[in-house]
Amino acid sequence: MSTSAHPSADVISTGPTVTDRLVEANARYASDFTDPGMDARPVLRVAVVACMDARLDLHAALGLELGDCHTIRNAGGVVTDDVIRSLTISQRALGTRSVMLVHHTNCGLESLTEDFRHELEDEVGQRPAWAVEAFRDVDQDVRQSMQRVRTSPFLLHSDDVRGFVFDVTTGLLREIDPA
Repeated sequence: MSTSAHPSADVISTGPTVTDRLVEANARYASDFTDPGMDARPVLRVAVVACMDARLDLHAALGLELGDCHTIRNAGGVVTDDVIRSLTISQRALGTRSVMLVHHTNCGLESLTEDFRHELEDEVGQRPAWAVEAFRDVDQDVRQSMQRVRTSPFLLHSDDVRGFVFDVTTGLLREIDPA
């Protein structure tokens, strides 16, 4: 059974669920799996914060191998309180020293506004406690994320924080000047 990113609608509606397919894929993976004997500490001592967009294959795009980095992903790759939590644990407990931020072109957050929260409140009767963190200018959003990392009192290492925009049509990174 394939785990293609584009299953037909018939397979999803009449066959196993997507989760069933993923569990089956894991069983095949585990049948040949051998413990790599790795520590939880990333070899390159870097944490990468990126968008959850399915078009970003971070390991391939950055030439990373299993065990090289910590990867923290969310909608937009935004540095939220939870990202700061993960980075703090990554640095203080697991030895990372560098932070790489990766946003991307054509992000879905560019088409949302904070009105999304109000619409949710109207629909379900409760406003989410979290902000959408929508943005119009991806470069400025990367700068804001870099600033949030650099000014967090919880992070030990904020001198090697760099931000990039990944172009989803070319696969290239473009570095953003923090100024």
